[in-house]
Amino acid sequence: MPATHFIADLHLLDDREPAARRLAGYLAGPARDAEALYVLGDLFDVWIGDDGSIAPHTATLDAFAALAGAGVPLYFIRGNRDFAVGADFERRSRMQMLDDPTALTLHGVPTLLAHGDVFCSDDIAHQAFRAKYTDARWRKRRLALPLWLRRTVARRARRRSTAAKQSKPARIMDVNTATVAALAAEYGAQRIIHGHTHRPDDHVDGRLERHVLADWRPDTAEVLLVDDSGVARHRLDAGGCFSA
Repeated sequence: MPATHFIADLHLLDDREPAARRLAGYLAGPARDAEALYVLGDLFDVWIGDDGSIAPHTATLDAFAALAGAGVPLYFIRGNRDFAVGADFERRSRMQMLDDPTALTLHGVPTLLAHGDVFCSDDIAHQAFRAKYTDARWRKRRLALPLWLRRTVARRARRRSTAAKQSKPARIMDVNTATVAALAAEYGAQRIIHGHTHRPDDHVDGRLERHVLADWRPDTAEVLLVDDSGVARHRLDAGGCFSA
């Protein structure tokens, strides 16, 4: 049976950068063999709304749509950077939006998918922001602001976020294991897959597996594959093909 693919945290700026070209190669190549592809948030570095963000990413969205046209189901969970994706994004990319978190049975294993920041409960400031951006009413009010104002707000937010990360203890920006265990129990999950923390690793705590997706960087990119035999990580070369 084909494997299910997972990616997150590409933080794309536009279609011209190397990461976008690598993604295009992957979508036209290895992803064609996937049973499904899940994008677990922060595909884009910032998304101020479909009216202001589609244009720099048209080639990327078209590449996703072509993959969907080839018969590969596509799913998307909003991240804290691209929470403002909307109906036009969904139509253009042909991705189906999922709640965060989402529970499903994946290759026979009860699995919980999330962007990942829901598990970082020690970061109180971020949780306050998450409570806003996951609220559809708050997103609607935000998207009603003029485009120029949303651009200004996004630039300021990025500067504040960068400054805050420099002053926060590293531990509070990682998951809280008690929160992970509580959510796994709530959803009956034996496996969790998420991104956000930029700490790619495979954790096992008793019967619970937790797989953290790798963020894409200039010199490295990775896809997580899940099939009936388990979980594997595959590096991508600059052209988007699986490395030997």
